[in-house]
Amino acid sequence: MKIGFIGLGNMGGPMAANLAKAGHEVTGFDMADVSIEGVSMATSGAHAATGADVVITMLPNGAILRAVAKEVLPAMSAGAALVDCSTVDVDSARAVAAEAAEASLLFVDAPVSGGIGGAAGGTLTFMAGGTEDAFAKALPLFDIMGQKAVHCGAAGAGQAAKICNNMILGVTMIGTCEAFALADKLGLDRQKMFDVVSTSSGYSWTMNAYCPAPGVGPSSPADNDYKPGFAAELMLKDLRLSQQAAESADADTPMGELAQALYARFVEEEDGLGMDFSAMLPRFEKRSRD
Repeated sequence: MKIGFIGLGNMGGPMAANLAKAGHEVTGFDMADVSIEGVSMATSGAHAATGADVVITMLPNGAILRAVAKEVLPAMSAGAALVDCSTVDVDSARAVAAEAAEASLLFVDAPVSGGIGGAAGGTLTFMAGGTEDAFAKALPLFDIMGQKAVHCGAAGAGQAAKICNNMILGVTMIGTCEAFALADKLGLDRQKMFDVVSTSSGYSWTMNAYCPAPGVGPSSPADNDYKPGFAAELMLKDLRLSQQAAESADADTPMGELAQALYARFVEEEDGLGMDFSAMLPRFEKRSRD
């Protein structure tokens, strides 16, 4: 395929490179001066989108997605697909989907899970929303960039799945970190706690696969001074999106709301900026009940 790729940062760059390695003709654009192996660079988003079978975007937020869509949709040929892999608000995804449909274009919102390592290794998971035809057009590219793609439903469903998943992730990580900090103060050895919880009803991904305690469980960012695999500020972004969606849908999400508040304090008032989201553990270690 001829592919336009807009947004070549830590995630988009490796994804575009993997598509080029697979033999696709990839033209990229980014506001920064970047160079990606195998990718021809365009002078604008519209330039990258012109003549493309599929245009992929990996952007910071919904406002930027809407702005980029207004630029690239008129440059795209009827029947082409815009595949947005950003994590944005559901309303923005649905608004761009409607604009694409009016222009006789396909649209897929396909946020990803797997982080920078998954982008580089081609092992991402895609949560996709859109029509069956749009998903079918994007699927061969998902198979190159990732290991799994789930068609979650109509436009916006991919973002809804990502937001709900990461609300669970944020809440669970806080609970896991609180429990380790409590175990410390009760004199319980961390390894013993892991041995019990990881095989009991407290089992979770944050405990078993991404343990926030250094030296316990499989290797994780905790074993690398909490250098981010998934940065705390990105978790905060996703939790804010979850609460924006909850307000729009009139959903009661008190744990999600509290997790957002805790990560906001951690990132904006404490030392969480630039740290992995599991660095909540040393935060709780240092705090008393007051």
